[in-house]
Amino acid sequence: MFTLSSNNKFHLYSHPTDMRKSFDGLSGVVQNHLESNPCNGDVFIFINRRRDKIKLLHWQGISFTLYYKRLEKGTFELPAYDSSVGSITINYTQLVMIVDGLSIKNIEKRKRYTPETATVIED
Repeated sequence: MFTLSSNNKFHLYSHPTDMRKSFDGLSGVVQNHLESNPCNGDVFIFINRRRDKIKLLHWQGISFTLYYKRLEKGTFELPAYDSSVGSITINYTQLVMIVDGLSIKNIEKRKRYTPETATVIED
């Protein structure tokens, strides 16, 4: 069952990953390179060098779930990041845009109403 939502934390591994890795291999990357616990409930995202394959590793309380998508044509667009860091944190909206093939660079958030905050005046 697909249970990812905006309540999850998403970590995009900043180095190309060998897509032959599965549960154990990707868990090893999380532990050894990201120095994180793969069983903490966060979602760890891995992309290959050609950027046409993506894997998401997620611990769901009793087991790992691995989501895998391979593009027949095109590549996944990634947000700008410093490759010297182990991973970058992205939000759920960015993940959906990456997986669905939407351009991250050309997205512009539309203006929305924001209520003014009340100012308390003390005598």
